[in-house]
Amino acid sequence: MSAPNPIPASNAPAPHPAAATAPASKLPVAIGAAAVIALIVVAAYLVISRWYSVRTDDAYVEAHLTTVTAKVPAYVQALQVDDNAMVKAGDLLVELDPRDYAVEVDVAHANLEAAQGGRKEADTRVGIADADAAQARAELEVARANAVLAEANLQRLLAVSDARAVSTERVDTATAAAEATRATVTAAQTKVRSSLASADLARAQVRTTQASVAQAQAALDRAQLNLSYTKIAAVVSGTIANKTVEVGNYVQPGQTLFAIVPVAPYVIANFKETQLERIQPGQTATVRVDAYPHLKLMGHVDSLQRGTGSVFALLPPENATGNFVKVVQRVPVKIVFDDPGEAIKWISPGMSVEAQVKVR
Repeated sequence: MSAPNPIPASNAPAPHPAAATAPASKLPVAIGAAAVIALIVVAAYLVISRWYSVRTDDAYVEAHLTTVTAKVPAYVQALQVDDNAMVKAGDLLVELDPRDYAVEVDVAHANLEAAQGGRKEADTRVGIADADAAQARAELEVARANAVLAEANLQRLLAVSDARAVSTERVDTATAAAEATRATVTAAQTKVRSSLASADLARAQVRTTQASVAQAQAALDRAQLNLSYTKIAAVVSGTIANKTVEVGNYVQPGQTLFAIVPVAPYVIANFKETQLERIQPGQTATVRVDAYPHLKLMGHVDSLQRGTGSVFALLPPENATGNFVKVVQRVPVKIVFDDPGEAIKWISPGMSVEAQVKVR
């Protein structure tokens, strides 16, 4: 008995068509469902984020810039900083030519010494005038005593002159002596008044010299202050920006030399007035800098400006004249960074940012 012939491979039964296409037909459905779910999630996020936050792209980085200016006219002798250099408070920035102001200090010193010498001379004159006044008083007392004695002698002689006890010559002599002592008293009184007037004049001169000393001291202080202005130091720490001065330039008082950008910038976000209802100080804020799209900084609302930007414009609007078109105004909101870390070195005043404030 022979073995049965094997069935050829080509004659084997084919799989059912529905079983082969089932997995392939489910893939588009799954992709579509995932896309719909993703769209729903994104839409829900956008809607919910609008409920709980407000945002604006009209926002910029700001900072309290410190302008460095000259206070006295002089030539720039040396510059201790360069463009974009970091400085610390107290660092020497600019040295002006100090020679003219050093001469003024020397002149003021000499004037002060002269005024002080005049003051000492006036004090000495007061002492001399007081001594002269004391001497005049003493001479007046002597003159009065002599006058009393002469008057007494005259009265004694007159008392016995009727009895012919004394001669007429002696009476005449005593009368003349009494009149002379009275004249001496008058002269002494005049001398006392003159010496007292001289003492008052000397004291007035002392007050005048005191004023001269004070004036000379003030001039010296001003000269020293002007000399100190020839060395310009940084009052805050930060970075040099907008440098407009070079060695050899002649600077005038009030001329801007450069600015110092501090290391603590903040954000001014100009929100529409219709967005302010729920914005309050202390709310969390997110800031994204256009220059660094990957950078996300956290902060908080510090304050809201009392007035829209148009109020402080150079030409504020006058809505009471002409045709009126209502325009939504914007109010600056100050946002302070919480902990920017190293990013504080990258962002600079004037950069555009997008700010979002969580209102719930």
